[in-house]
Amino acid sequence: MSNTDDTTDTDATDDESTDKQLVSGWHGRYYEDFEVGDIYKHPFGRTVTETDNVWMTNVTMNLNPMHFNEAYAAETEFGERLVDGTFVIALAVGMSVIDISVNATANLGYDDIRHHNPVFHGDTIFAESEVLHKRELESRDHVGIVETELRAYNQHGDLVLSLERTPMVLKRSHAEPSAAEPPGWPEGIGTQPEDL
Repeated sequence: MSNTDDTTDTDATDDESTDKQLVSGWHGRYYEDFEVGDIYKHPFGRTVTETDNVWMTNVTMNLNPMHFNEAYAAETEFGERLVDGTFVIALAVGMSVIDISVNATANLGYDDIRHHNPVFHGDTIFAESEVLHKRELESRDHVGIVETELRAYNQHGDLVLSLERTPMVLKRSHAEPSAAEPPGWPEGIGTQPEDL
């Protein structure tokens, strides 16, 4: 048996010769990408904390003691504080942005909002959206309207919220997305093609 090592040392300059390129990340959906009946399960769940509830309650001046008075809430049918419903709406809508409205030019409305079950501190919320309708506009050729139903669930699979959401979404042909200038980035910031 030989004690000879068959491995060779890699020259440090090999890494430097690797071709670099700008690669597009997720740019969100454009109007053309939406199909009626498609359901998008939005990435990541989010656990609701007591701090979330206290801050939202204070910031919005929601004076219902169900949200900030533990002694009062303990005597109710729920036995503990409930998370402010407007926080649940904001959280679920925020979770949907990555799939629905990264390229929206406006949110036209939130309709048929329903709280189906209470949310408590420590619950983890998951959200999904279903495309209900889409239509082009005669008055604006650079956008279209997409109607969606947003549904949020807790960690037990209980539906806690549903609502219909209607963003006006940019068409791809007018967005001109690129790896060097993704949505939200000003021109010339970060690595540019001429840097490679």
